[in-house]
Amino acid sequence: MPLSRRDFTARTVIAGTAVALTGTVGALATAPGALAAEDGTGRDELGRPCEPGYGPLVPDPAGILALPAGFAYRVLTHSGVTRLESGETTPSHHDGTAAFPGHRGVTLLVNNHELKGRRENWDRPVPLTEGLVYDPAAAGGCTVVEVRRGGEVAEWVGIAGTSTNCAGGATPWGTWLTCEENSDLAGRNGMTKDHGYVFEVDPHDRRANRDPRPIKAFGRYDHEAVVIDPRQGHAYLTEDASGPNGLLYRWTPPRDFRHGRGRLRTLAADAGVLQAAKCIDSSGRFVDDLSRATRIGTVYGVDWVDVPDRDARTVPVRKQFADGAVTRGRKLEGMWWADGGAYFVSSYARAESPGTAHDGQVWFYDPKRRTVRLTVLIGVNADPSAGGYDGPDNITVSPYGGLVIAEDGSGLQHLFGATASGRTYPLARNELNIGTPEEPEYSEFTGVCFSPDGRTLFASLQDPGILLAVTGPWRRAH
Repeated sequence: MPLSRRDFTARTVIAGTAVALTGTVGALATAPGALAAEDGTGRDELGRPCEPGYGPLVPDPAGILALPAGFAYRVLTHSGVTRLESGETTPSHHDGTAAFPGHRGVTLLVNNHELKGRRENWDRPVPLTEGLVYDPAAAGGCTVVEVRRGGEVAEWVGIAGTSTNCAGGATPWGTWLTCEENSDLAGRNGMTKDHGYVFEVDPHDRRANRDPRPIKAFGRYDHEAVVIDPRQGHAYLTEDASGPNGLLYRWTPPRDFRHGRGRLRTLAADAGVLQAAKCIDSSGRFVDDLSRATRIGTVYGVDWVDVPDRDARTVPVRKQFADGAVTRGRKLEGMWWADGGAYFVSSYARAESPGTAHDGQVWFYDPKRRTVRLTVLIGVNADPSAGGYDGPDNITVSPYGGLVIAEDGSGLQHLFGATASGRTYPLARNELNIGTPEEPEYSEFTGVCFSPDGRTLFASLQDPGILLAVTGPWRRAH
């Protein structure tokens, strides 16, 4: 049922407003459900003035990762250096990651490898492990990294022969959904099977990953990330695409479907209903693009519009809608389920978007109220090489309050946090120069997530592909 103007107004009032921060990076605030140890005035529980975060970043003598004093990192996997159980070197271009609890204190990480196109185009593609290959021509896939209590690390292939495995999402039942950000059909760019799908990878049961099957019910397009509503069973998915800009999707399961390990791969290609978001403002006017929002706390009502042809044999899904039918967003990126809804990122907006230019947004979709709220807005960073933040990508909700955001922008690359009162602080800076001394270049951060016990923050440097574990004196970040 479409939202009426009365319904939308009531839900907007209930939702309230977020707190804005104005500074060198524009305005930024986090969603109200994220906890922090301050009262919104920059003071701690005792009323003392405090700065957010853990202090300034200390340069790394090894030239990999700058961290606050008292923090340390450990390299878990390094493409071309560490090896899989089967003997091949770790694949390159790490991306989306999630952490799962294993037996006897083990942490299991599923790590995407964003490798597009044919295998021969890459020095270190994901190895074609027997029984785990979807398309033998494709270079991408996932590895599973086992971190044991004593510090030992093992790594093996979870899926191979997929393309451009960018982000994805953890499921409530303890598996990983890996997303292909590439929609080549069989016969194009050397591919032997159709791509543009989501696949399920089980870190606990290697046998469950044999004979990979795409979840065609989720649609075929340039997927970025996915989350599952643990109560209603809906899947929410982002699309990183332009010309036109991508869409936010919702998949509703069939009435008699029950989620669980391996159940998604049993679905028919047309199972359930795939829809795209259509936003309206408080006056009932259609919002064509999320870049129209210029104020923290902006709330839009959301309707959902059926996708005509989810497998997109002739026309890409995002091009199947007439003008005025759906709401678009530039570079819809990472997602994270928390606080009863889905956080999702729009990485930046420029001339390809009809609204106001920005260097990053984070939105929160509330399924109960059927609204999206703008919780993070980063103004255009005129000189990223001088500092500041731009281009948010992967995100996670911190057990210590607020959000942790991985930067994929220009110039310096950071992990940065944002408190519930709207204050930002640095967590890490990439110091691995993959360019030259005269023209330095720093890879994006990817795969940010916490261990199940909250003691370790995991993240990767995408190029060349280094998975890192960060530990230190974690606390609420004021």
